[in-house]
Amino acid sequence: MMTVMAQHHPSTSSEAIALDTLQRDVLIPQIQAFLDATADAEARAVYQALLAAVEAMSIPPELQLRLGVIVEVALSSGRVRKLFGPGAELGLQALFVKTPRGREVATSISEVNQALGELSGQTVEHVTTTNRGPGAYALTLKTDKCQIVIRFEQAGVRVESLEVDLAG
Repeated sequence: MMTVMAQHHPSTSSEAIALDTLQRDVLIPQIQAFLDATADAEARAVYQALLAAVEAMSIPPELQLRLGVIVEVALSSGRVRKLFGPGAELGLQALFVKTPRGREVATSISEVNQALGELSGQTVEHVTTTNRGPGAYALTLKTDKCQIVIRFEQAGVRVESLEVDLAG
């Protein structure tokens, strides 16, 4: 039996992310809330730089990771939809996929879908879910030829393990 563990490779970009006016208008109060909540001078400097970039509607690569965190918090909390409506939520979702974090999530989903595609035509013998800790879950699919464990957590989704019976 062979076991394969998934590898994670973060995406990087050297280009600025352009914002539209709706994204800018939704992000300004979100960033301001982060600014208001911190007294740390270094963190404030980063948020102020991000705020200036958002106002200019162009986010340089060095601020994109922080932008992704703010967008992710705003989306996952439901705050954007509640305050600005579904159009704003869709606009930030489109922006999120351009951030390093959004690209990581998209890559992880693609990798899991590719692994699941390999199960096509196999007979599913057993399916279980388990709790791996707060906010982390695993789905185990056992077929007549392999067993795959898919992990779902705040950081994304990934193939945790893949066991293939090479003797069969």
